[in-house]
Amino acid sequence: MTPFFSVIISVYNKEKYISNTINSVLDQTYDDFEIIIVNDGSTDNSLDLIHQFQDSRITVINQDNLGASEARNKGMSVAKGQFIALLDGDDIWDSTFLEHIGNAIKNHPKQSVFSCAIAHKYDDNIVPVPYSFKTYDDVLVLDFFEASKKHAILSGSSTVFNTTVLDTTGNFDVSIKSGQDTDLWIRIGLHYPVVFINKLLVYYVYNDKSLSNTTFNVNDKPKHNKYYEEEKENIHLKKYLDRNRYTLAIFSKLYNDKQAYNYYKNNIDTKNLSWKQNVLLLLPKWVLNVLLNIKSLNGKKVYYKSL
Repeated sequence: MTPFFSVIISVYNKEKYISNTINSVLDQTYDDFEIIIVNDGSTDNSLDLIHQFQDSRITVINQDNLGASEARNKGMSVAKGQFIALLDGDDIWDSTFLEHIGNAIKNHPKQSVFSCAIAHKYDDNIVPVPYSFKTYDDVLVLDFFEASKKHAILSGSSTVFNTTVLDTTGNFDVSIKSGQDTDLWIRIGLHYPVVFINKLLVYYVYNDKSLSNTTFNVNDKPKHNKYYEEEKENIHLKKYLDRNRYTLAIFSKLYNDKQAYNYYKNNIDTKNLSWKQNVLLLLPKWVLNVLLNIKSLNGKKVYYKSL
């Protein structure tokens, strides 16, 4: 029988987390799914732990280390379900995640992309992500760019979409080592609204060895140079891209890449940044490092390591 959901889990050296991740899927209150786990050349005990799970709904693909984009694309290429649900190998779903998504799909049959609120989990400390919109509605249909002013409403472990979406957007860009999620979200946002469940159902488990926390070469990040024409017509897209360019400009400064810093900075309309962001953009590297260390000591997620 064809499953309704195909859960795609990409794994690279997640032995500390992968069992909890898989269990969070197997414990779902909605059980019409298959799980496709792509082991992307792990060198730790991840694969052995994966093989301990004996469930007919699980398919394991073992490949050389080709990167997260290749792993996800491989998983999606063999998916049998009508909807693809992405899940990183160190994150956790609430047991009702697929049930809520399934209800949203039933109640919004003309929509193709679905997501929910997430939180960052640091050991025993859970910090809900701040979103830029406030509402008392349980489910919203949102423009991705307009709704992602603080934190993107799509993430690597909360995004579910009809398989037909890939016919329009294409797959993950294999040339991008880190930030490939953002690149795909942009392509989705250009064509589809997002049905957003205003309920905390996904936990991003902080892992200092994750791809985003260990990739320090700006050349491995998105260039955000594909949509110059579209952003002229779409002010929300322009603002979204400028906020991401700001992030990469700061990253470039911290890692002493002056050329990349100037590239990102020069493509930003500073009116799309807050006054604080405009100040930070111009601060010297040593001041940024001090601020990052303070934030880290407060137990908050930092998107760059201080040098």
